[in-house]
Amino acid sequence: MSSGKAHFELWIDPRTKIMLLLLCVLSASMAPSLFYEILLVGLVALFGLFSGKFRYALIGMAVYFVFYFLTLATMQLQGTLQVMLVAFFGLVHKVYPCGFLSGIILSTTKIGEFLSAMNRSHVSQKVVVPIAVMLRYIPTIREDWRFIKDAMKMRDVSPSLKSLITQPSMTIECIYVPLMMAASKTSDELTIASVTRGIENPKPRTSLVQVHFGIGDLIVFLCFLAMFLVGQFCKGVFL
Repeated sequence: MSSGKAHFELWIDPRTKIMLLLLCVLSASMAPSLFYEILLVGLVALFGLFSGKFRYALIGMAVYFVFYFLTLATMQLQGTLQVMLVAFFGLVHKVYPCGFLSGIILSTTKIGEFLSAMNRSHVSQKVVVPIAVMLRYIPTIREDWRFIKDAMKMRDVSPSLKSLITQPSMTIECIYVPLMMAASKTSDELTIASVTRGIENPKPRTSLVQVHFGIGDLIVFLCFLAMFLVGQFCKGVFL
């Protein structure tokens, strides 16, 4: 548990989070049934709750249940429409747990913690630098998106599906074009800032952030490992 975190938030080493994501990808890709997928998403939501992402975890679980019931309703259909929808929802069920967990990991991992963990693991800078820029890039783009969306509300333009259908040219011109321009500018600025701060320096870096494996890392890793093993060796239970 990190001293900088609140007592009810579980701090996990960034290296453990990478292993959790790998196990989640394997579990989702080899899931034997929809019931197993629910358990996997529930485990991810539980991890989010202990990480302090209460609202995100609850919303993520609720959205998955919507997809789950839509999938069950699709099973009652017949013909080409059923095949198309089953294929679509099948892809959703494979990708959703991984995206759900990725969102939790990105929102709970600081760049300093990630760099310190990667340096201690002697990971190549060619891998560390792009990921570090991405970790800083996503929150910045989210902030730009919020500013653009709020500004366009004054012109009665919103990034909703309704606006895209009724006012496609106005929506693209006022929202998505500025967002793309902001994204391009932000990527250049973050890259320049990272290089200026010596992120490409090949010499060992010092860090005030102390990362280490703890009992929390072991418990969480064993939970995800157990979920993966159960899905592989107890497939008959989830049929």
